[in-house]
Amino acid sequence: MRSTILGVSSAALLATPAMAGEEPLGPVAIADGVTIDPILTALLRYEGVEQDNARNDADALTVRVRAGAQMTAGIVSALAEAEGTLAPIDRYNDTLPFNGIEPYPVVADPENFELNRLQLAVMREGTGAILGRQRIVLGDARFVGNVGWRQNEQTFDAVRGQVHVGPVALDAIYAISQRTIFGVDSPNAHFDGDFVFLNAGTNMAGVDVGGFSYLIDYDTRPAFSSQTYGLRIAGNIPLPGLGLSAEARFASQSDYGANSVAYTAEYYNLRLGAKIAGVGILAGYEQLGSDAGVAAFQTPMATLHAFQGWADIFLVTPANGIRDYHGTLSYDFGGSLPVPGLKAAITYHRFDSDFGAIDYGSEYDASLAVKLGAVALLAKYADYRADAFAVDTRKVWLQAEFSF
Repeated sequence: MRSTILGVSSAALLATPAMAGEEPLGPVAIADGVTIDPILTALLRYEGVEQDNARNDADALTVRVRAGAQMTAGIVSALAEAEGTLAPIDRYNDTLPFNGIEPYPVVADPENFELNRLQLAVMREGTGAILGRQRIVLGDARFVGNVGWRQNEQTFDAVRGQVHVGPVALDAIYAISQRTIFGVDSPNAHFDGDFVFLNAGTNMAGVDVGGFSYLIDYDTRPAFSSQTYGLRIAGNIPLPGLGLSAEARFASQSDYGANSVAYTAEYYNLRLGAKIAGVGILAGYEQLGSDAGVAAFQTPMATLHAFQGWADIFLVTPANGIRDYHGTLSYDFGGSLPVPGLKAAITYHRFDSDFGAIDYGSEYDASLAVKLGAVALLAKYADYRADAFAVDTRKVWLQAEFSF
């Protein structure tokens, strides 16, 4: 039995647009007990950025293809996957050094071709090990994820062991390299070090309870080396015609490894969600604390786009920390329209500092998503309005994702 402590909470799903999956096409038998599962996905996206301090607006049209296969023989499987990104329209700063002086805002999707995953696994009913370059998404990816929103996926060179005994799930990972979204031509293509991720969880009467420990010791960017210890509890309350969900998470972070700044900062996350007749309501508070303005709680391996607003203003936590008060209203149209599966959502964020009483700004995010067979269509918009941090920023996305 797989404990959902390592999965995404139902409250988080209220604010997540529908996306096409990246599952293999389906197994093809090539010998007795041996199958091959082809993998093929493609994503076409337009991203436009208006930023008040940039000379020009950014226009990025990118297409990403992932292709590979997984061979399985009994409990042993091997997976290989390549990833390529092209930019037919490249009026944007793609973060590569030779494009860094372009008078455009950043869209972190450089052209790229790389080995995305190459792994060997031995797994039986959720218990086993995975070795190699692999996708790692822990929980809702708040601390460790694959940065799945960007075209180039984040993966890890790691060994991972998982054990499921009844309702108890244990997960231990040791990684030596974080393969970033910036592509093989970037000086930030990978960050090496010693990284340990530990999770333990169980489900008791419908309530997920778990603890985690993340030890990050970078070789080349010690300012982001840290040790984080935390707890999480989440559950659902099913009522006739009404679904309620709640989640609470706490963590404490301090300096680790070669980090020269001594600090301790705390993390809080509280979320309450409700869903009735297709209407979803989510209210949340998230705090990435500060140690008196010296240093703040950081999550350098997270899927950051999913948190603190889609405008990506707070990819690095300011030294004064951040408090994010947010609420989401969503609606699942179901079969009430000629186009089935249509979903819409709007979110409001209010950002303040944790230390120093600074009003950072506010943001509105909106999305419209529909999945038609193997194709997922998505439109998103983000509008960040600055008070005392960064500048006014507006972003729009139109995309189609194909899973063959």
